Amino acid sequence: MKSAQGVMNITNGQLVTGTGARAVPDAAVIVEQGRITYAGPVVSAPPVPLDATHIDARGGTIMPGLVEAHFHPTYFNVAELADLDIKYPVEYVTLLAACNARLALECGYTSARSGGSLHNIDVWLKKAIEEDLIPGPRLAASGREICGAGGLMDWNPEHVKLGMEGLILLINGPDEGRRAVRKLVKDGVEWIKTYPTGDAAAPDSADHHTLCMTFEEMAAVVSEAHNFRRKVTGHCRANQGIKNALRAGFDSIEHGTFMDREALDLLLERDVPVVPALFFELASIEHGPSFGMPQAVIDGHKETLEAGAESARMILRAGGRLGMGGDYGFAWNPHGDYAKELTFFVRQVGFSPLETITCATKTGAEIMGRIHEFGTVEAGKLADLLIVEGDVLGDISILEDRSRFLAVIQGGVIKAGRLATRTGP
Repeated sequence: MKSAQGVMNITNGQLVTGTGARAVPDAAVIVEQGRITYAGPVVSAPPVPLDATHIDARGGTIMPGLVEAHFHPTYFNVAELADLDIKYPVEYVTLLAACNARLALECGYTSARSGGSLHNIDVWLKKAIEEDLIPGPRLAASGREICGAGGLMDWNPEHVKLGMEGLILLINGPDEGRRAVRKLVKDGVEWIKTYPTGDAAAPDSADHHTLCMTFEEMAAVVSEAHNFRRKVTGHCRANQGIKNALRAGFDSIEHGTFMDREALDLLLERDVPVVPALFFELASIEHGPSFGMPQAVIDGHKETLEAGAESARMILRAGGRLGMGGDYGFAWNPHGDYAKELTFFVRQVGFSPLETITCATKTGAEIMGRIHEFGTVEAGKLADLLIVEGDVLGDISILEDRSRFLAVIQGGVIKAGRLATRTGP
């Protein structure tokens, strides 16, 4: 991905660095050759060349580009299970993924970690983005996911003789877990996504208190993945599943819904980040009935929402790390609504706007293993920035409104927002 040439000088806005520090009023951010060289009070800023590009933040907010830490690029208005694996051919899903990537960038998300992808699309999507063939967030790819046979993601009836190879690698036992990891490593993924537990979406087979992988399977996946210097994450709702994942050596936890004190202690001991993905639960509760969602599923999502919010508060209070994002691409929780997660955490979970933005920037970059490159507005880092008209600390819901974005910047290049130069549809 090419970085900008020359110097950019951004002024007339408050600076939210993403580090958790208080905002800097009347700040300046100077970018040279696509990297930040200064970020701080405008009165202390060094001089810039006469030919520098000047951007007026119009009294708004200068902040890091957001990080979507649980991105499903190949999900597109999923309304039923068949939409995930057999509705569209891989060629069309690839085009849909490219559209979702562009939309994420336009929504201020300059980076994203895939939480699973049909086929191997996110690996090649990442390459296309990095080679500037299509716009999108800097991407960490996960490819297909791993689940125990008969678990949450194994929904096609046996009698139809239809496998799940395009979406899920189903395993029975540790050896098959190792084999699945080797396939994914060969595909070029960076993260191995697993399903240690079930979900409220499957109340009759693998609900949110059910285990979908054995500890031995999970440990084998971790051992093989770490051998190839890959990281492992997992869809973990049930308390025992969370503990199993932490004891097996998982590198992050998705959801972390039903956590007790023992699970929290294990989490803090290893400093493993969690991506709660709670807005999906609220969207399911509010919009599920209009999509024919059974009452048992909605009730499960209510239980998940309440427990997940409490776990998130518990983790933050104890000094743990949380990333933001998750499970967008369903018909009732569509792509483009990513920032609703941030508003939800402020207004209904009880996080401060500053805490939430830190989770959505710094911690997201940490999860991707790229905090040395982006995630905060500090000298030396890539100029992945979001310039917003308005005070996001006063009203975080501003981040839901793309019309308020003056510029979405990647490597010093304005990729979206009102200041972007449109070259296509």
